[in-house]
Amino acid sequence: MERIEEYQVPKVPKRILTSLLASVSAGVVPRAGAPYIAIGRRDEIAAMLSDLEAVNEGSGTMRFLIGRYGSGKSFLMQLIRGYALERDFLTADADLSPERRLYGTGGSGVATYRELMKNLASKASPDGGALPRVIARWITTLQGRVVASGISANSAAFSTALEREVLGTMQEIESLVGGFDFARVVTAYYRAYTDGDDERKSACLRWLRGEYSTKSEARRELGFQVSVIIDDDNWYDFLKLWAALARAMGYRGLVVFIDECVNLYKISHRVSRENNYEKILSMFNDTLQGRAEGLALILGGTPQFLEDTRRGLFSYEALRSRLCDSRFALEGFKNLIGPVIRLRRLSDDELFALISRVTKLYAQNYGEEPRITQEQMVEFLKICLGRAGADSMITPREMLRDYMTVLNILMQNPNASFESVVGSAVTLKTDSDDGEKEEEAERASETAPRKYSIDEIEF
Repeated sequence: MERIEEYQVPKVPKRILTSLLASVSAGVVPRAGAPYIAIGRRDEIAAMLSDLEAVNEGSGTMRFLIGRYGSGKSFLMQLIRGYALERDFLTADADLSPERRLYGTGGSGVATYRELMKNLASKASPDGGALPRVIARWITTLQGRVVASGISANSAAFSTALEREVLGTMQEIESLVGGFDFARVVTAYYRAYTDGDDERKSACLRWLRGEYSTKSEARRELGFQVSVIIDDDNWYDFLKLWAALARAMGYRGLVVFIDECVNLYKISHRVSRENNYEKILSMFNDTLQGRAEGLALILGGTPQFLEDTRRGLFSYEALRSRLCDSRFALEGFKNLIGPVIRLRRLSDDELFALISRVTKLYAQNYGEEPRITQEQMVEFLKICLGRAGADSMITPREMLRDYMTVLNILMQNPNASFESVVGSAVTLKTDSDDGEKEEEAERASETAPRKYSIDEIEF
């Protein structure tokens, strides 16, 4: 194994470091601190950052991140989310589930929108819940603009000029689908904000978050007529409105992350599943045809979600024809400009660099060097790679969970040696692994990404 050059880990804030190592130990994607363990995804990151630049220029983009469970797609999404916040984009993220879909009745569609709004984040509010702060920043910016024009904040003309600025911004939004009611509620929130009317502010926020189930309830609490509420059918139109408003407010755009799309693949009812795929097609067409200004959509899913010709996206002909590999996309050539990014397996050197990085972070967190040498790290990695199918199937998640277990045991048991911990695990698993090798290899071949010829596609 080729050695990776020495890397000096910067001093990480204790709160972030503790949360990061706890997430890695549990096999959970860290929401903070992801850049400290980002290894081996330089090309993918560069491709996603180029999308952010396109959104900054007013375009819309859509990407599909495809990888096995634990391959790093959710990690990459959180990493890009952090980069987007640093660059003054708004971000929103949600995981799909049986209760949250892109299209559905009984609230399963708008539930996704509500989750996105709950997790709406800005540079000043990176942990979510940024909606009130985003609007407050916008109003403060407009107030500064009015003062800069020569109107004193204490003068009678100040309120009139400020309202003129608000209405001017909202006029740009009104022409979009659903824009009239959206602009009216945002304007009502501004007035409630300046008047100190907390009850009206709360009602406006509820409408903007899609929390009203009937128009009559919304009218009663808002105190004025609205012709629509955000529901299962129209929630995506309001995402586009938020993207447009974000740019009008001075942000660079809105980046939306939707993970666990494999839950759409799991929908057993064909019509319901295809309705969700129709929504994806609508999103895809909007972003690539310039009808979603300032909006970036990033969807994460497994190879089955994309490539299965019975239940995946490839079962929907309009999507298959847009997303399938070209006949010229041969193995060994990378293409990160297309809509689909397939996450490759990290190389052995990159996996070694990853556990070396985690070892240094572990030492920084606990204030002492772990009782493990570089040669033992290499030995650990060889054991991980020695399992059947590991050459193509090993994932950073499972490897790091195992490695953190070894470090934790060595720290808590001073009499234990690396050989006794790792050796006992290998011995205990050998007998059962022998019986499972063929089955594991078969699973590997079933889940590995593959290309389909025209004869294999079911029409």
